[in-house]
Amino acid sequence: MTFKTLMLAAAMTATSLSASAAWPERPVMLIVPWAAGGGTDAVARILAAGLEKELGKPVNVVNRTGGGGVVGHTEIVNAKPDGYTIGLATAEVTTFYWSNTAPFTYEKLTPLGLVNFDSAAFNVASNSPWANLRAALDDIRKQPVGHFKMSGMAAGAAYHLAFAGLLQLEGIDPKSVVVVPSQGAAPGFQELASGGVQIVPSSLPEGKPMIDAGRVKSLAVLSKEKISAFPSVPTVKDAIGKDYEGGTWRGLAAPANLPAEVTARLVDATDKVANSDTYKSFLAERGFGYAFAKGPAFGTFLAEQHKRNGEIMGALGLRLRQ
Repeated sequence: MTFKTLMLAAAMTATSLSASAAWPERPVMLIVPWAAGGGTDAVARILAAGLEKELGKPVNVVNRTGGGGVVGHTEIVNAKPDGYTIGLATAEVTTFYWSNTAPFTYEKLTPLGLVNFDSAAFNVASNSPWANLRAALDDIRKQPVGHFKMSGMAAGAAYHLAFAGLLQLEGIDPKSVVVVPSQGAAPGFQELASGGVQIVPSSLPEGKPMIDAGRVKSLAVLSKEKISAFPSVPTVKDAIGKDYEGGTWRGLAAPANLPAEVTARLVDATDKVANSDTYKSFLAERGFGYAFAKGPAFGTFLAEQHKRNGEIMGALGLRLRQ
């Protein structure tokens, strides 16, 4: 290698390091794969406000909807890996590959931090004959497939997979309870109240209006710890003596192959924002569950979710890839 080549390489390296050190030099775009006004959008906007303070540049939230989250997640994955495009990934990103709705897996993301986990609850009508979770599970075990139905989500959604995992834990065929698809928990609870279905797996905050109205009762929350706002609702371990956790989650991520210096800056900023009193208070006030896993730990979480969801979707007959 000539002296001139060496000098050119050194100059290019110095320029690259300088650019990384100066990052960000312009606004950052935060992609939300879901519509404005929803829960994911609300979480994204409080995170964006915190990231702006940490990074010293505007962080603009952009909603990219469609395909049950596929459109937005695809845009995050395909963005230029320079740190100027990040996204709020949701639980669905660990199901797309298995359902053959998108060609990528979590490995196409740079994990920045898990920032939220909403545990599913086993909600039934207030006049349900099931007094507790054990009674419900024993009854489901005895009845033929399709005898009981649930709603509040689409088949293969996060809360469906969480519920199916609970059945598997008990050695019950996860296909035993059939899904009556709905666009969210609200219409699912209406179906529950009218007697069209027997179960709605949703977050406790989503069920609160119906619980407060005396029309719904929650037999358990699929969490390792009780939800402070709902102290009377037992955990799965409280109810049947077994640890189990299942639900939906959100986490900040960027495209794969992000420069190390930019990754470190974003992971650090995510850590500070997600662990701030402002963010934690926001989650508590809105009824969201707090969870945090920093950078690589979030990557481990993604790998575990990918594997687990593939197994559950296979048992449900929803897995289209091996």
